[in-house]
Formats: sequence, structure tokens, C-alpha cells
Amino acid sequence: MTTLKGENIFLRALEPSDLDFLYNLENYESLWEVSNTTTPYSKYILQQYLKNSHRDIYDVKQLRLVICKNEGETQVGFIDLFDFEPKHSRVGVGIDIFSAEDKRKGFATEALKLTCNYAFKHLNVHQIFAGITDENEGSIKLFEKVGFERSGIKKDWIFSEGKYKSEYFYQLIPNP
Repeated sequence: MTTLKGENIFLRALEPSDLDFLYNLENYESLWEVSNTTTPYSKYILQQYLKNSHRDIYDVKQLRLVICKNEGETQVGFIDLFDFEPKHSRVGVGIDIFSAEDKRKGFATEALKLTCNYAFKHLNVHQIFAGITDENEGSIKLFEKVGFERSGIKKDWIFSEGKYKSEYFYQLIPNP
């Protein structure tokens, strides 16, 4: 069994055919607060991103994978590894299941577990981290279910929709 294939989903590299899906996701304003974005992306910029998406995580310090259903290979979201630090053996992770009809079906849990296994096995990281706003109960439950532990808080860290939100810092560090 491959590290990127699960019971219900598989993770794959970006393809040129993902342009419209990526365009819709990146321009979905409710996600901008977690991606530190304040302006929309053009299709041209995203095409350039796709052209360079083959670059190695050791080079660009990030990796975006598409979450697809095993049946029909339908795209349901993205999972990102970012801020990869080989010297310190750590990497951040972020995930989004785009459609409301695909949420709460276990796809995010399975994708997060597969990605963590991949990072520990192939990137040889010591830990994986995530930042989750204090209001994002769904993500808090997801990450805790997979074994992440809240290790800190960044108070009033994100300014969004006219107010400050705190961000919890989560880490997954396997037992030795």
C-alpha cells in the first residue's frame, strides 16, 4: 500500500487540469484569513504556480496535494505541507475540503493521517504543526482526533472581519 492512498481517498500531485478547482479555492474569500491572503488570484498566476508545482519540497519548502475520492477520482480538497524546515525536522500542515457535501465524511481525517504518515516516513520530520483559529471547532476536532496536541496560543493573532482572533498552535510529535 502506498503512503498516499487510503480506504476512501488518495492524494496526488497537482495537474494542469486542476486550474479551475484551484482558482475557485484560492478565490474563496472565507479561506483568506487562514491563508494570509487579502487579494484574489488570477488564472494566469495560478497557471504559473501549476507549472512550477513539480519543484521539490526541499527546494520550495512546501507541497500541495489534491485530495481525491477513490471512486471516480473526484477532487474534494487540498492538503498543504508548508514551512518545511529540514534542519529542525518540522513541517506545517493545512487542509481544506471545499464542498459542504464532502465535509464530515471522513475525507479530511483520512487525508491528514496519510499526509502525516508521508511526512514522517519520506521527509523524516520529527514534528508536524498547525495553526487553528480559536473559533474553528471543526478543525480543532479534526486535528485532535488525529493526535495533534494544543501546545500554545497566539492571542489576537489574526485580524479578520473587523475583529482579532486568537490562533491555537497544535503539534504532532510521535512518541520515541
